Amino acid sequence: MAAYIDTLPPWPEQDFAEFGPVEVRKLGRIQQLTASFLGRNWVAIPHVTHQDEVDVTALEGARKAWNAANPDAKATLLVPVVKALAAALRAYPVFNTSLMADGKSLVWKDYVHIGVAIDTPGGLLVGVVRDCDRKAPPLIAKEIADLSARARAKGLSMAEMTGGSMTISSLGHIGGTAFTPIVNAPEVAILGMTRLQLRPMPGEGDAIEWRQMLPLSLSYDHRVINGADAARFVRRVGDELASYRFE
Repeated sequence: MAAYIDTLPPWPEQDFAEFGPVEVRKLGRIQQLTASFLGRNWVAIPHVTHQDEVDVTALEGARKAWNAANPDAKATLLVPVVKALAAALRAYPVFNTSLMADGKSLVWKDYVHIGVAIDTPGGLLVGVVRDCDRKAPPLIAKEIADLSARARAKGLSMAEMTGGSMTISSLGHIGGTAFTPIVNAPEVAILGMTRLQLRPMPGEGDAIEWRQMLPLSLSYDHRVINGADAARFVRRVGDELASYRFE
């Protein structure tokens, strides 16, 4: 990889002031670190992104009913996705591996820790929630809220940002229909989610039913994951969401 990079032309330098007023601002420390890590991951990992939509109509109905009955403990869609992802990682353990630096060995993990990408004023941080396969949803929700608040206020320690099995990057509160999240090495895959979409589906007879579909974007390291398993993995996440119960 380094040999290939050395053959590329130098980064273009331009005096932008030739074209009009400009201002130069230093990137923040978090932005600089994130940029270096993401640049490395994008160049070093052969990315493929699998796009799909899963039906969450029943889940959304149950979530809204829960929130109406529990206004002090409202549920978001993120926690069910965390639980569904944890179950899928147990069902397809190759997604819960890390490729060694020599590219010849895989580390298989017998724990399920989920990273959650957090948008902060200083840049993107990933807080890791431990043992998501064994924790109850309310506890996961509490830990995500705590990590998010501290990440935005003063940042997170390295211990709180490492050791993940897979990361979730959610843009659903903003918008979008699909994107290509960059794998958070040394993980081998990352799951992106965007805003719910209403889709017409055939119902009984000639009726049309409108279903709420969640777009999922699974980027994966093609050295470890193949396309068929990626498709099965996303469908398993959808199946887990379909059977999720708020309680």
